[in-house]
Amino acid sequence: MSVALLMGSDSDLPRLEGCLETLRGLEIPFEARVMSAHRTPDDVAAFVTEAPERGIKVFICAAGGAAHLAGVVAAHTGLPVLGIPMDNPPMGGLDALLATVQMPGGVPVATFGANSGGPVNAALFAARLLAVSDSNLAKRIEDHRQKQTESVRAKDARLQSKL
Repeated sequence: MSVALLMGSDSDLPRLEGCLETLRGLEIPFEARVMSAHRTPDDVAAFVTEAPERGIKVFICAAGGAAHLAGVVAAHTGLPVLGIPMDNPPMGGLDALLATVQMPGGVPVATFGANSGGPVNAALFAARLLAVSDSNLAKRIEDHRQKQTESVRAKDARLQSKL
């Protein structure tokens, strides 16, 4: 079982590192590609329709501007599609957010934040989807959550010692 991360531009990669790090940390295999809903629509359709043969179970799609990538992917698959609107100029991601979140009925795309938390949350949500049928992954997710808890408690302890 793996995840496909599609980005509309290679310039999105630095802002998607949190997604990649999260997938790696949870030991989830993934493919990452640059594909455009508008410039390479045939490539997108072919990739999406062939992806299940390679074990892809979830798509994460990041795009800015018109941000139609997640919708085009959702139009070609029955698998879960998670959209990350990228916060590009000139509208700071509002255009991408609206394009990603306003899918017509019958073509679902789960939409995540247009900020640094969005890519991480999309990866964690993909992990939770996969963990429904993978108890080992469910354990890794629980361990990840526990590490987050311990990190916050340690930060609070440091704060308390300074006060």
